[in-house]
Amino acid sequence: MPAEVLLALTTLDSAAAAHQLAHQLVETRLAACVHIESLESVYRWDGQVRLSPEWRLLIKTTSERWAALRAFIDTHHPYEVPALVAWPCSQTPPQFAEWVRQETHPAPGGL
Repeated sequence: MPAEVLLALTTLDSAAAAHQLAHQLVETRLAACVHIESLESVYRWDGQVRLSPEWRLLIKTTSERWAALRAFIDTHHPYEVPALVAWPCSQTPPQFAEWVRQETHPAPGGL
């Protein structure tokens, strides 16, 4: 059975950090594509409610690459507790799903 397509989401605190991580994910074939959006987040941290600008990465990947993607985020994400969530894409056109699988297929000797 082919790997399932996943959409994953994380956020970063600057456009530069978001662009750097997005490029790293695509270059290492952990993502086929990454969308970057600016937004504001309201959250509680250290006992205070905060409002901060953030940049959301919407990451197109596969179930086959999920463990490696999680490990990469754990190592390279600047946040102490990075948010990383993913959900399966059950209604993906076959051609798109195959493209995501091809673009995230590990290179020989790579991740």
